[in-house]
Amino acid sequence: MIGTVHKSYVKGNAVWQSYNRGTTIHGVHHLTIANNVMYDTMGHTIFIEDAAETNNVVEYNLLVMTKRSWSGLNTDQTPGSMWITNPNNIIRYNHAAGSDRYGFWYDMQDTAIGPSFSTDICPFGTKLGQFEGNVAHSNGRYGLRVFHGMMPREYPCESVLYDAENPDDPYHNNRPIPGYFIDFTGYKNKRNGAISERTGDLRWIDFKVADNLLAGVEVSILEEVGDDMA
Repeated sequence: MIGTVHKSYVKGNAVWQSYNRGTTIHGVHHLTIANNVMYDTMGHTIFIEDAAETNNVVEYNLLVMTKRSWSGLNTDQTPGSMWITNPNNIIRYNHAAGSDRYGFWYDMQDTAIGPSFSTDICPFGTKLGQFEGNVAHSNGRYGLRVFHGMMPREYPCESVLYDAENPDDPYHNNRPIPGYFIDFTGYKNKRNGAISERTGDLRWIDFKVADNLLAGVEVSILEEVGDDMA
């Protein structure tokens, strides 16, 4: 809960047999987590806690065997190697394998929660920072999961609906912002390589998915904006 930490980092560590996470990002911005190995941990391994955390760089980490925990949050019973509650972070070149449920889980909140609670922070509508070059395999459900949804837009906390009677009012014509998921590899996951629900203008580029039990890529719900589908 110390805010912006441009020169702080967690680098080159081995974390194993942790009973509660590998690393928690809580109320901080611009932190770097890089080149770590985290193995056999319980609950979400890399954990972005309050959905207010932004501009953190998580790169080149190896996350293996994330296990369910019955003593943390409800979501720890279906854990992700990386649990991301605010999209405006940099997640790149990480490798997640053997989680009980998910490799990378974007679980967008409506507002910031916990000690950082604010109705002025709306992760569901916040822009995506960077997601590139990540690999997820041999996970219990999905390699990449975007749920409960993600709809980046100019005014994250305002309605996305188009109002033809107020065409010049930005609060009634809240334009979507594209979000780019780039160069993801997902294989041998026990459901899908990647899945998203309730998404806006998200673009999945250069995905490589193979040998997943149910599907390679599933997009189940697109949000409607006026007469168009975002």
